[in-house]
Amino acid sequence: MKIKSRSKTYSADIVDRHHIEKILKNQYRLIIIDEQVFDIYKNTLLKNIDLSSVYLFKAIESRKNINSALTICKKMAEISFKRKEELLSIGGGIVQDVTGFAANIYNRGVKWTFIPTTLLAQCDSCIGSKTSLNYLSFKNLLGTFYAPDRIYIYLDFVKTLTEDDYLSGLGEVAKFNIMSAKDGIDLLERNMGKLLGRDVKTLKLFTERSLKFKKTFIEKDEYDFGVRNLLNFAHTFGHAFEKVSNYGVPHGQAVTLGLITANHISVARNILDEKKAVRIKNIVVNLLSVPLKKTWFQTEQIVSAIKKDKKRSTAYLPAVLFLSNNRLKVFQDVKPEEVDRALNKLTVFLEKNNKL
Repeated sequence: MKIKSRSKTYSADIVDRHHIEKILKNQYRLIIIDEQVFDIYKNTLLKNIDLSSVYLFKAIESRKNINSALTICKKMAEISFKRKEELLSIGGGIVQDVTGFAANIYNRGVKWTFIPTTLLAQCDSCIGSKTSLNYLSFKNLLGTFYAPDRIYIYLDFVKTLTEDDYLSGLGEVAKFNIMSAKDGIDLLERNMGKLLGRDVKTLKLFTERSLKFKKTFIEKDEYDFGVRNLLNFAHTFGHAFEKVSNYGVPHGQAVTLGLITANHISVARNILDEKKAVRIKNIVVNLLSVPLKKTWFQTEQIVSAIKKDKKRSTAYLPAVLFLSNNRLKVFQDVKPEEVDRALNKLTVFLEKNNKL
């Protein structure tokens, strides 16, 4: 798949093990690898990698900052890394953010290849050019738009993900496929068992659909000033759930909760058929695995978190809502009482399904 950004045209391809092994034989002078990924694959997939070129990175939220990016820049400076050379990074979204930021600012931009190892990165964040770093007490306050030159997606990496991380990625897969086409809900209902079982062939179909759908938005609006905002469906509430849980709920599972919440508001506004909303939440409830606390669903906290949303432009609350005709629309007039009713319905649903 080719993606056109303003600065370059880059590729994202789903490949097999042989292809990954061939890539790893290339003479990269600097390879950034999530240390957990390295521990899992050092005696198998990564056994022939040139260890003298490897920088192991601890991919945790507290390391997603400017200091980590500057450390990578320092590594490049120490080996006199040239603009014509190519950086390689292997890991999930945090590795992508830190490496992409460093690749952008070093020598005004160097080439880089990315091998995403989490489903969340494979189906979503690997394309779109965004890099985001936390700064002071703010999440994703610093950032650039700088895409990898090449993205190689090896779906077998999902077999070693934790259940929480895998379901987090599957939450984004489900969201994209619900948004993208009229047959999305039907396909998810028919294939949820295989997806939960990490069947790679089935996952390939849904990942390709997710990336193709996202591609249409990011090529029209790479810098997120217009139609790309529609991809924030479920994210306004999802980010709030992340924040109030102190990130105890992983991103994709928070998006799943946000999707259910947003759809409750759509149903109440008579813009989404209730039967369709019920089908959707009965699909995505399977994607929740982390322990949830009732205190995370208090209206005052959620509304307070949403009020800090950078896309808010009115005195009311912003949200992308799903419509019965499979279209999405940005609303800037969501009222706290609507959120309160939606959260009440959400908690009842979660309790009924033994998730709360």
